[in-house]
Amino acid sequence: QVQLVESGGGSVQPGGSLRLSCAASGFTLDYYAIGWFRQAPGKEREGVSVSSSDGSTYYADSLKGRFTISRDNAKNTVYLQMNRLKPEDTAVYYCAAVLAEPHTIVVVPTGYDYWGQGTQVTVSS
Repeated sequence: QVQLVESGGGSVQPGGSLRLSCAASGFTLDYYAIGWFRQAPGKEREGVSVSSSDGSTYYADSLKGRFTISRDNAKNTVYLQMNRLKPEDTAVYYCAAVLAEPHTIVVVPTGYDYWGQGTQVTVSS
């Protein structure tokens, strides 16, 4: 059974940090692109960051320099390190997976086949 499970969300003050994890089971991440998306109340789901199957990365322009995606294929887990968090980063964060060729970056939610349940990130003073 293919499953993605996010963890690491929570409440943090502006300027703080969180590290989200996306643990995969039922398949190995080696051949999959993994994307992080987020959705705030009343807004569309938006792309945050993507790691291609060979480790190439993509970041939304507004997040460059604050967020870092990484993957540990041995642990079948992808991480999203979020630093200098802002209130506008508040959202439910989702990870998603799609089988993809190396160097392939998929940035639209409709391009993904598997989704986790999401983890809430709240940035507030």
